[in-house]
Amino acid sequence: MPEIAGKVADGFADAVREHEDGWLSPLAVRSYETRGREQSEEECRLRTPFQRDRDRIVHSKAFRRLRLKTQVFVDPEGDHFRTRLTHTLEAAGIARGVARGLRLNEDLTEAIGLGHDLGHPPFGHAGEQALDELLRERGGAGFRHNEHSLRVVERLERDGRGLNLTWEVRDGILKHTGPDEPETLEGRIVRLVDRFAYINHDIDDALRAGMLAPGDLPAEPIELLGDTGSRRIDTLVHDLVETSARAGDIVQSDEIGETMLALRSFMFERVYLQQDHDPARTAVRRIFERLVDEEGMDSEAATDYLAGMTDRFALSYLAELEG
Repeated sequence: MPEIAGKVADGFADAVREHEDGWLSPLAVRSYETRGREQSEEECRLRTPFQRDRDRIVHSKAFRRLRLKTQVFVDPEGDHFRTRLTHTLEAAGIARGVARGLRLNEDLTEAIGLGHDLGHPPFGHAGEQALDELLRERGGAGFRHNEHSLRVVERLERDGRGLNLTWEVRDGILKHTGPDEPETLEGRIVRLVDRFAYINHDIDDALRAGMLAPGDLPAEPIELLGDTGSRRIDTLVHDLVETSARAGDIVQSDEIGETMLALRSFMFERVYLQQDHDPARTAVRRIFERLVDEEGMDSEAATDYLAGMTDRFALSYLAELEG
C-alpha cells in the first residue's frame, strides 16, 4: 500500500492515544494495545486496529447475507420484521452506547457486536438446533453459532484467508454466548446487550405477527422495565451502566437482571417454543444429507456451506432437490 504523506495521518495514532488517555476508563482496552492479529500486517494510518476490524466485518460477504437470515420468524409476511442483520445492527448500536457511558472502547465494542452472529445458519435457532443434532448423530461435536462465527472470520471469509481480526474482537465474537465470559469488558457488554436487543425486538415482532397481544405480556416485568421496547431498553441500559460503574465489571442489578430473565422465559414459553420448527429442521436435514451422502462432502465442508446459506437460498436449494 503506497505511503501518502499527510499531516493528519502522521499524527493520527498519537492523537488517538492522547484522547484515550484522557477519556477512557483505566479498565478499557486501548486501541493501540491490542494483543494483535494472527498474521502481522502494516497498520492503517487513519484507522485504529478496531476500526479496521469493524470495516472488515461490514464489508464481508457473511455480513451481507445476514439480511436474508431469520431472526425469529421464517419468511414473514410484512416488511418490518427483524432479520439477523437488523438484530445485529440494533445490538451493536446499544452496545456502543453502553461502552460510551462506561468510557470503554466503543470501536472494539461495535466490532464485536457487528461480528457476533456472522456464523448463524439459516432459519434462526431452529436451523442451529437441527444442524447441531445432525453433527452429533454423525459422531461430531455439534454446532454452535458462536464457534462458527469465529470460524467465518478466521478461516472462511476472503476465500479461506479470513479477515485477520484482532485477538480482542475474535475473543468477543466467540464468547458472546456459551459458558465462557469474554476477556474484555467490551466483549461482556455485547454478551449482555445481545439479550437486551433480541428479547425486546422479538416482543415487538411477536405482537406484529399476532402471536401475542399487549395484554399477554407479564405484568410485573413490564411494570418494572417499561411498556414499550424503547423504554425497556432504556431501563436495561441505565441499570447496566450504573451497576457496572460501581462494580468495575459488566453486571446488572439483581432486580433488573432477574426481571429480564423472567421476560426471556416468558418469550421462550409463549413464542420461541410455540412456533412450528419442523419445516426448517426438515429443510436443514435434507440439505445436509444431500451434501454429505449424495455429493460427497465431508461434514465440515457441508456445515460451512449450509451455515452460510440464507433462508432464501436454502429454500431454493431444497425446492430443486424435491423438484
